[in-house]
Amino acid sequence: MELNKLKAHELHRKLQAKEISAVEIAEAVFSRISAVEDKVRSYITLTREEAMEQARRTDEKIGRGETIAPLAGIPGAIKDNICTKGIKTTCGSKILNNFIPPYSATVVDKLSAQDTVIVGKTNMDEFGMGSSTENSAYFNSRNPWDTDAVPGGSSGGSAAAVAAAEAIWAIGSDTGGSVRLPAAYCGVVGLKPTYGRVSRYGLVAYGSSLDQIGPITRDVTDSALVLGAISGYDPADSTSANAAVPDYTKALVPDIRGMKVGLPKEYFVAGMDPEVGKAVYRAIEQLKAMGADYKEVSMPHTSYALAAYYVVATAEVSSNLARYDGVGFGHRGEGNDIISMCKRTRTEGFGEEVRRRIMLGTYALSSGYYDAYYLKALKVRTLIKQDFDKAFEQVDILVTPIAPSPAFKIGENVDDPLAMYLQDVCTVPINLAGVPAISLPCGFKGNLPIGLQIIGKPLAEETILRAAFAFEQSNDYYQRLAPLGGA
Repeated sequence: MELNKLKAHELHRKLQAKEISAVEIAEAVFSRISAVEDKVRSYITLTREEAMEQARRTDEKIGRGETIAPLAGIPGAIKDNICTKGIKTTCGSKILNNFIPPYSATVVDKLSAQDTVIVGKTNMDEFGMGSSTENSAYFNSRNPWDTDAVPGGSSGGSAAAVAAAEAIWAIGSDTGGSVRLPAAYCGVVGLKPTYGRVSRYGLVAYGSSLDQIGPITRDVTDSALVLGAISGYDPADSTSANAAVPDYTKALVPDIRGMKVGLPKEYFVAGMDPEVGKAVYRAIEQLKAMGADYKEVSMPHTSYALAAYYVVATAEVSSNLARYDGVGFGHRGEGNDIISMCKRTRTEGFGEEVRRRIMLGTYALSSGYYDAYYLKALKVRTLIKQDFDKAFEQVDILVTPIAPSPAFKIGENVDDPLAMYLQDVCTVPINLAGVPAISLPCGFKGNLPIGLQIIGKPLAEETILRAAFAFEQSNDYYQRLAPLGGA
């Protein structure tokens, strides 16, 4: 029995029954990392010593007959833009290549309270800016289904680690699709919660009004478990939602009879791979066969979402990344005065894509252009939110593709920023509206997975988990392991 290939809820049952130990699980995961990490390249930092110590503490609890939490002793990975006390947090950037936070993010503290085992920090596009993990300052991560293809981004390292069985679960962050897109590309489950459902305290900011932390797992049950562990009100985060956290596992019933499913026609964009469209329509037919009601809906402002997103996001980037000036923390370039030092610091520390987005955002916020670009983008954002409100007056969930195509080859879009940005066309409206959405596999094109997106009302994670679980249980996509994952 290869423990690293089991799901978190399966391992939990075995731990409770004392059939296995937490140390054995951790050893299996690190053995897997040793075997395949040179092919996948998921991790920037590994924390073997800390992980093995936590696994031993969990085994001691079990030995004393204590009740253990659902994720106790289960190894997982944390995206490298989420602060971990005493453990390097780089954001995939040279400007933070030696930054060791003096505190942990709230989600990390919540996971630690459940006695989870954290095996390392995963690779990512620099500061979350990218859709392929090719913008990491360190190296490219690779897709376990095809190592010549990208794993998606910006949480590509987290998704690849889970798909390659180098972690049982992982945490990512989603600003415009950065949990859902890599989950789709890597054939795993990625959930972007409602904005405010999970604390952002300790998440290094990219777009503060868009960022949200979410889980990446092998199946929907594990997604519900991890979401339950990290959700909840946090007074340290002024945008945290003060709402009760339900037991999400109670929503996992394979019964969606009477659920109203909407298909937004605007999400089937020109140039979409025909196989993606076919897979999503097959999924709709499966949901209908299980008793769901289906209707087409219109969300007329969807076509403006990508442009609005990249104005809002880059404006917030310009503000959030102003703090990296070589004075307080991080990399410092040499200079004869503070101006030259700051300029050298940012030139040396930031990659091309980060510099591009800072300049775009600064331009959009500049005198004479604020009203023409940023203010107009905020107005469009309101219209997009209203589109969702109107759609949810008619339906319980919306079902769309995650991306116009499966994973593309490494290097294919690296010199074409607009082509890269278009990968987010189906995911960014969800962040602009602040609603929850989940990605799960719904088919394949050749050996590459295709992702299905299920979108819900604000704080309706239970509804999308129920629909996702019902769909998942009606097929075997979630049981398939990537070629590396099954090697």
